Amino acid sequence: MAPCTSYKLHYFHLAGLGEPIRYMLHYGGLPFEDIRIGAKDWPEHKKKMPFGTMPVLEVDGVMFTQSRAICRFLAGRVGLAGGGPEECLRIDEVVDAFNDLRAAVADWFYDGNAQTKTPKLGPLLDKTIPFYLVKFEAMTKANGGYLANSKLSWADLYFCAPMTWFDAMLGRSVLDGYPGLQELRRRVDALPGVAAYVASRTNAEKLCPRFAGQ
Repeated sequence: MAPCTSYKLHYFHLAGLGEPIRYMLHYGGLPFEDIRIGAKDWPEHKKKMPFGTMPVLEVDGVMFTQSRAICRFLAGRVGLAGGGPEECLRIDEVVDAFNDLRAAVADWFYDGNAQTKTPKLGPLLDKTIPFYLVKFEAMTKANGGYLANSKLSWADLYFCAPMTWFDAMLGRSVLDGYPGLQELRRRVDALPGVAAYVASRTNAEKLCPRFAGQ
């Protein structure tokens, strides 16, 4: 694929699945149009999306979907991909494990049935979240403060970017008690390009939506 000349990101006005993409574009200094869709506009906008979901990244007018695929593509553009197959595997391992955690939290948060939702919260807080965060914390200790390959990669941005979304969903600071992960989050949020973007975000952008299609 030839070098890209324009990027347009379609996502909601929040720090969810599209936030790692925003982080990576800002980190790489890649100008892009940040198209933010409100709840009332989503049903109509949904019809224009390739699979009826977001985020979607337009690259020179061509639409691509799936947050991890988009991030993996951008990682190659901004120098955050692995240096070889094994390094890429380590990054993908972290990203996919984190996505499993995200899916578990979302399964509870977006459950519209109180009878099934309420019993999920205890195990989520007491077992599922600690299970993953203990392992991610150990990864930072084994990798010089990063999650993979002892250096900054797109796995770190993918993990840290939506943390305000996690905090909003759960009503608490999710990384409390995990100093390695807290330091990683501070480090990522202070990256060139990312820091200015993080400082510019409003509280509304950090919260998660309660409508389908996130």
